[in-house]
Order: sequence, then structure tokens, then C-alpha cells
Amino acid sequence: MDAVIIVEGHNDRIHLRKFITDEIEILCTNGTLNSQRLEALIHQIDQKQVIIFTDNDSAGKKIRKILADVFPDAEHLYTKKGYAGVEGTPDEHILSQLEKAELDDYILK
Repeated sequence: MDAVIIVEGHNDRIHLRKFITDEIEILCTNGTLNSQRLEALIHQIDQKQVIIFTDNDSAGKKIRKILADVFPDAEHLYTKKGYAGVEGTPDEHILSQLEKAELDDYILK
């Protein structure tokens, strides 16, 4: 699978990397998206399948909306309200979201 997961921050990427092989690239928005960062993401992603996994807070929802407009065919993974973002999401929920995205073959066992 030629896919990329977009998360908000470096700590989100570190946490998610514990569950998924290096074959799936994890890119960070590094917070608020400006036009330069958005262009860089578009260039990095090229023709890959996009999976958006942002925090369930106002900043995460704003970033998700921007990314969804740019990548309308993207798959969306979600943390639950009350979790401290992607980096604070319990392991079992991360795994269920990765399975939902049909990334089973890339989940570290």
C-alpha cells in the first residue's frame, strides 16, 4: 500500500510509529497549516493514499477540515473526546483505528 498518515505534531508521529511499520510514511502538519506547509505536504504525498489522524480538539478539527478540502478522498481516523490528542490515545484505540483504515499488514506485532 502506498499510503501516508498525516498527524499534527512530532509527538503524535512518535506515538503512532510504535504501531506501524516504516512502509507507511507519517507526516506532520506542525500545527497550523500555512500555504507553504500545505504545498510541501501536497508535494510529499504525490499520488499516495492519504489518511488524516488529528486531535479531537478545535485546532485538530480546523486542520482536518483544511486537509479534507485539499485531499477529498482521504480516509479519516479519530481519537475520542477526552483523549490527550493522538499522542495520548490508548494503544487499543490506535490499533482499532489503524485496522479501520485496513492497515493490518503494516501493524507491528
